Amino acid sequence: MTFTITVQPSGRSFSAEAGEPMLLAGIRQGIGLPYGCKDGACGSCKCRKLDGTVVHGPHQSKALSAAEEAAGYVLTCCGVAHSDVVLESRQVTEAGAFPIKKMPARVASLERLSPDVMAVKLQLPANEPMQYHAGQFIEFILRDGSRRSYSMANAPHTLMQTLPGGSVAPMIDLHIRHMPGGQFTDHVFGAMKEKEIQRVEGPHGSFFLREDSTKPIVLLASGTGFAPIKALIEHLQFAGITRPATLYWGGRRPQDLYMDDWVRAELLAMPQLRYVPVISDALPEDGWTGRTGFVHRAVLEDLPDLSGHQVYACGAPIVVDSARADFTRLAGLPEDEFFADSFTSEADKAREAAAAA
Repeated sequence: MTFTITVQPSGRSFSAEAGEPMLLAGIRQGIGLPYGCKDGACGSCKCRKLDGTVVHGPHQSKALSAAEEAAGYVLTCCGVAHSDVVLESRQVTEAGAFPIKKMPARVASLERLSPDVMAVKLQLPANEPMQYHAGQFIEFILRDGSRRSYSMANAPHTLMQTLPGGSVAPMIDLHIRHMPGGQFTDHVFGAMKEKEIQRVEGPHGSFFLREDSTKPIVLLASGTGFAPIKALIEHLQFAGITRPATLYWGGRRPQDLYMDDWVRAELLAMPQLRYVPVISDALPEDGWTGRTGFVHRAVLEDLPDLSGHQVYACGAPIVVDSARADFTRLAGLPEDEFFADSFTSEADKAREAAAAA
């Protein structure tokens, strides 16, 4: 049995098999519903149900509370249709979104950007290079079938890069933070070698610049959430987009702002771009004299009225969730002008599952 899922106001529709989460059905058919974690943890896929019956699988209350569910909101990543369903989602991507592909990828280079951040450059197949929007992510498919998500740190116009021998090949750049004890990141920081083959799938995600707007932009990053923000900055410059943009990048200590020099160099080429680095736990030996505290609070201090802005946020779930709540509640940001990817690590998921048990 299949059910028809219709998304308003676009009017686009797709079919979902019995027992199939609506998000996965939409992705399979090229309908770009918004999403982040795909695990019922972040709430990025939350939208309003206008009609029909939806039954949810396991999810976290911070992603969808009982009150929100009672009010008709659903999570498409774990919501299964039990009838034809009509959803309201103003972030649905255009018809003809880039196809999602599985492909082998060769590790072209590894470079430490900080003690716990590795830049991994992946060479993609030349015969069918992946198309993507700046800000989207790929998933590594591990041998046990589990997946790990990482955003592309380079904009699409930089995809074709020169190899050491002088030939040109499609490349994507990733910024991977070491999570000690993590199955994948322990491998990246321990055993991974150049020329190693990984299997990846992409592009994924609805985190990319909405170019039909002229509103000023707030770019909010914590830690390696800077990776897709870097790609957005590259795209802004390449596309000649002159909308005012301010980057707020937060870390615990100055070394967490691992491409600070790169950002400052971009400021010279992009007069419309401002940069506010924010450190939360500087030590005396760091000699930090800049902004301190929580990065999203720095935004509110500088911009108490966000009603005329767009916000693009990426990083730790607690930062993204706090920013979404406070920007809309305290600063008047329209909910549909907050675009986010928040990635929950496997360690975070294990801790949250233990706490809920």
